[in-house]
Amino acid sequence: MNTLALIWKTKDLRRKIIIVLVLLILTRVLAHVPIPGVDASGLRNFFQANQFLNLVDIFSGGGLTNFSIIMLGVGPYITATIIMQLLTMIVPSLNELQKESGEAGREKINQYTRWMTIPLAALQAFGTIHLLQSQGGANVLAAFTPFQWFLTLLSVVAGTLLVMWIGEIITEYGIGNGISLIIFAGIVARLPASLQSLVQLYDPSKLPTILGFLAVGLLVIAGVVLVTEAQRNIPVSYAKHVRGDKLYGGSSTHLPLRLNQAGVIPIIFAISVMLFPALIAQFFLGAKSAALAHFAQRTIDLFNKQGITYGVVYFVMVVLFTYFYTAVVFNPEEVAENVQRNGGFIPGLRPGRQTADYLYKVLNRITLPGSIFLGLIAILPFILQKVTGTTSLTFGGTGLLIVVAVVIETIKQIEAQLTMHDYQGY
Repeated sequence: MNTLALIWKTKDLRRKIIIVLVLLILTRVLAHVPIPGVDASGLRNFFQANQFLNLVDIFSGGGLTNFSIIMLGVGPYITATIIMQLLTMIVPSLNELQKESGEAGREKINQYTRWMTIPLAALQAFGTIHLLQSQGGANVLAAFTPFQWFLTLLSVVAGTLLVMWIGEIITEYGIGNGISLIIFAGIVARLPASLQSLVQLYDPSKLPTILGFLAVGLLVIAGVVLVTEAQRNIPVSYAKHVRGDKLYGGSSTHLPLRLNQAGVIPIIFAISVMLFPALIAQFFLGAKSAALAHFAQRTIDLFNKQGITYGVVYFVMVVLFTYFYTAVVFNPEEVAENVQRNGGFIPGLRPGRQTADYLYKVLNRITLPGSIFLGLIAILPFILQKVTGTTSLTFGGTGLLIVVAVVIETIKQIEAQLTMHDYQGY
């Protein structure tokens, strides 16, 4: 309560939080602006019976169920970010632009990412609508005329760019990551409907199952907090040095390496990538080659039914993306160089290359349990569904992970801003 009171008294921080809340409310309003000519009730019933699309709908904030102008949410932007980060590691000119140009180079890469979002949004919208038409039939989405296709794709691309812009504005205010907060708002917005459905379908015989889900939920929350807060402290010493007639340095501190450097981004990345096979397969259902059409149908069935193969692929993707994103956000060579530049060293190691190699080794080792934990959380709903035989889980471990991790990260950023205001006061 003291912290909340302090936030309210800090005028600048209070203004930022209010603006961020207004922007998040705006995304919820946009999620209920439908594209004309669609049977919304038929879509909702279809989504409840399709686990794959129900999971996709979480990351569009409910926009896909309503067939709104933000039906894709921030998915195309996330996919564009993945592609640009891969290109930055592969293409030498982009790598140099990011390293040597500093903030200007990163802004240029961000601009390329925004431009790439446009064709990806159009492609993903086209594939998603084809998926709904082929799986749900005319009772969900009838065949579109060329003008309807143009109007729909234009609306969806514009909605995607609008949500991307809102996410970037939220990030600039320093109250959490904008993209993660938009996904967080979409998950939280689904809770009232999920609770209402649970109350309406309540059966005393299901009480042990419900209590079991609650117990698992509490364990997941505790595990997410533990893994999110866990860190390996690398001791760093700073040598004494003389400036003029004064002696400086000689202190010891530590370099914190978080167990989960990547946060919830690997799961968001994995789901974005997992959408593509089923969407691309839609274009080959009507192929002249019977083998190709059969393969496309098998691919769609694989991702719709979400069996053991899907769970294994999902788990591996989360683990790989955890390592990939950790390599993007934490550069041991750059950290070792900064420590050396400031006169620091890790006891027992030479500054420079030896320090960087040591940080690489430690980071790879602590990332393994963090990535496995993320992977298990991601496939937790599928495990529970196999054990209990129920398909009533709407978002399961993935949703809990995102909600808890985003709340922790947002609280940390707000506390950092409070500390900054305290220092300014002094």
